[in-house]
Amino acid sequence: MIRPRPYAYQKWLFILLRWAAALLILAILFHYLPLAPLRAAFAQVPATRFIAILAGYLSAHLLGIVKWRLTVNTAGAQLNFATAAECYTGGLFATLFLPSIIGGDVVRLAVGLRRSPRPASVVAGNVADRFLDVAAQAALVIVGLSLLPGSLPLQLHAAARKTFLWLAVAFVIFSILLFLLRRRLLRGRSFRFRKRLARLHYAIRSVGRRPLRLVFGWLLGVIMQGTFLLLTALLAVSCGLLLPLRIWLFAWPLAKLAAVLPIAQGGIGVREAALVALLVPFGASASVVLAVGLLWEGVIISGGLIAGIAALLLRRNNTLRAS
Repeated sequence: MIRPRPYAYQKWLFILLRWAAALLILAILFHYLPLAPLRAAFAQVPATRFIAILAGYLSAHLLGIVKWRLTVNTAGAQLNFATAAECYTGGLFATLFLPSIIGGDVVRLAVGLRRSPRPASVVAGNVADRFLDVAAQAALVIVGLSLLPGSLPLQLHAAARKTFLWLAVAFVIFSILLFLLRRRLLRGRSFRFRKRLARLHYAIRSVGRRPLRLVFGWLLGVIMQGTFLLLTALLAVSCGLLLPLRIWLFAWPLAKLAAVLPIAQGGIGVREAALVALLVPFGASASVVLAVGLLWEGVIISGGLIAGIAALLLRRNNTLRAS
């Protein structure tokens, strides 16, 4: 009799714990915040507005497909648009249901590694794409901070500066340690592993040799993240929450970065709590902010499900073409 591997139990237990954490955070928010303004905010958003925002969300992800394909092909992956779309939409769906945001990357890589003649280039390009996403969100935060020097509460301003400082210090220390320990990490590795690592190193260098493509990919990332920000602000207006765009430029990217932390599944609950904490000091109603966050969560989940269906259709179409 074949017994399930312990790792499978651990993986599903981890997923269940993350869903439990998401529900717990939302339950705490519902407990401490008045529900009447929350229900009133929901009632103000017509179904047509929600569908239009969902359509805008999916359209912005078309730019994400272009950006991801541009980055991995810059590394030498040689993927066509249909394959890149299958990788991207499958990853978008998996981000909601696999253990972390990295779960989406696993699905992207699983498809890309099979279809690309240069698998190492897919890995290198995907890593570069993640850096571009973080850089795009950081750019929005910097713009927001630069536009809020006088109106930003002093405590938030100091906290934001400290966060960026510690992240920069941690990145520098990690890079230095990785460089100093590179020989020890490679000691005892097989020739096959070293060969794969050499291919990955070559792919990373291929990306670095084309900085203009990276800049273009970063610009696509900024446009995509900016579109998500504008759509969230439009949802907020529908809920009766009127805030200057510069405040959203400050708060929204930080809330999204907080959602990347491996606490709750898909960042559910964490994103909403971060938005409440960041926008209340500017005079926003906590309940209305929570309503906006939940509606945006509905957009993300709906978009993820549609992306999963699209990934299945693209997979079938790509398989028929290959056969």
